[in-house]
Amino acid sequence: MRFLAALPLLLAFASPAWAQVPAYPAAFQTQEIAVNGTTLHVRVGGKGPAVLLLHGYGETGDMWAPLAAALMRDHRVIVPDLRGMGLSAVAPAGYDKKTQAADMVALLDTLKVDRADVVAHDIGNMVAYALTVQNQKRVTKLVLIDAPVPGIGPWEEILKNPLLWHFRFGGPDMERLVAGRERIYLDRFWNEFSADPAHFDEASRAHYAALYARPGHMHAGFAQFAAFDQDAIDNRGFLAAQGKLTMPVLALGGEKSFAGTMAVVMRAAATNVTEGVVPASGHWIMEENPDATVKLVTDFLAAK
Repeated sequence: MRFLAALPLLLAFASPAWAQVPAYPAAFQTQEIAVNGTTLHVRVGGKGPAVLLLHGYGETGDMWAPLAAALMRDHRVIVPDLRGMGLSAVAPAGYDKKTQAADMVALLDTLKVDRADVVAHDIGNMVAYALTVQNQKRVTKLVLIDAPVPGIGPWEEILKNPLLWHFRFGGPDMERLVAGRERIYLDRFWNEFSADPAHFDEASRAHYAALYARPGHMHAGFAQFAAFDQDAIDNRGFLAAQGKLTMPVLALGGEKSFAGTMAVVMRAAATNVTEGVVPASGHWIMEENPDATVKLVTDFLAAK
């Protein structure tokens, strides 16, 4: 099995006016939607079959703007910020991915969506798997991008990688250590998990650092990682009880990051897996090679 040189898993007031992350098309509407005991900030636009886009750590739903713009031509595109991240509320608990999958079920129910394609990146992969394995009749196609899934496939081997020390970064002082230094902490991920750190530009870094510096949001981010042990237990139970996923799955890795290992992970949990690689990209696929990412995803979703 070929592992990347840098194996990542990283896996909020209004956005700063000076940030220059790609904007969503004007036709998108934002809503604050109460679900499962919390409130999610959600972007919705377009018409047609539904597609749900789930972001990961170090970013928010803002990352998906180029893909959302392409998909809205023939899809109803739904893009939440995960609980405690971006502009969603900081919940006191519920950062295990089983609970966040229930967030997504409640969101789809509120929007009266019976079936949807699901596209995810980083920690979004983990929420997407927990959602899909428990609701297989509701997910038509699944795209997971550049991050493992706790308890699935080579998870224990992945945990041995020293670059993933942040999975176990905890204790009573962790939030004090990064308070006021959120940008320093996040730069580590943006730099080490990029093929070329310059492709994660200064405006994007300032934008996301400001969102993560909002009260409670670094705590929520740490809670996403602290839940991994429970997530692994839950996922092994889901796989044993439900069996492998049978819908079409696209497993995408960045060429300079997870690459083909993404398909190795998903073949342990799904029977119909297509392997793909985002060329000239590390982990941050929407910043490093958005054109290739958009084409790979839209072609897969459009295929009969």
